[in-house]
Amino acid sequence: MALRAVVFDYGMVLTGPPDPAAYAALQRIAGLSAERLDRFYWADRHAYDEGKLTGIEFWRKIARDAGLSLGDDTIAELNRWDARMWTTQNPAMVAWQARLKERGFKTAILSNMGDAVHESIERAYDWIARFDVRVWSYELRVAKPDPAIYEYVLAKLGMRPEETLFLDDKPVNIETAHALGMKGLVFSNVKRLRADLIASGFDAELPLPE
Repeated sequence: MALRAVVFDYGMVLTGPPDPAAYAALQRIAGLSAERLDRFYWADRHAYDEGKLTGIEFWRKIARDAGLSLGDDTIAELNRWDARMWTTQNPAMVAWQARLKERGFKTAILSNMGDAVHESIERAYDWIARFDVRVWSYELRVAKPDPAIYEYVLAKLGMRPEETLFLDDKPVNIETAHALGMKGLVFSNVKRLRADLIASGFDAELPLPE
């Protein structure tokens, strides 16, 4: 069955790497080494993406778990820098989405994301609105790789799994897509994506990213 839709992860697919200046600000404000910051940061990130924590609650928990005494203003500042860290873009992938739309393909974003990051990117990038469907995990209280969020985006698109290509930087998320019958490719960079699209025969249906 021919492809009719492409679903993009946001972080590390439509974006570039996390902003290093923002990451440095998080370290400076929290007073934590990179090793300690990463340990506390990732421990509850999935809960944040699932909407079990707001951005403010996420940073309060980090402060509590790390034994930090931080006021509300400092917590809010950390939350802002965290959102800024993920407010980046991959121009080649943004341009490719526009070309897909011109060719008549439906496009969607399926992202594990918390509230503050979502608000930041919606303010920063008008191209977000070009996607037919935008699914943010915190709003649904379910996150990848839970099959339910994939089924939700397919229903919103009105697509069968086999009509849909999903791109994500995490192999575990692609494994769920494959289990549901979707096409899926692990994304690392545009050059590799071009090669993978050609190797999979998708270049016969899709324009290639440049």
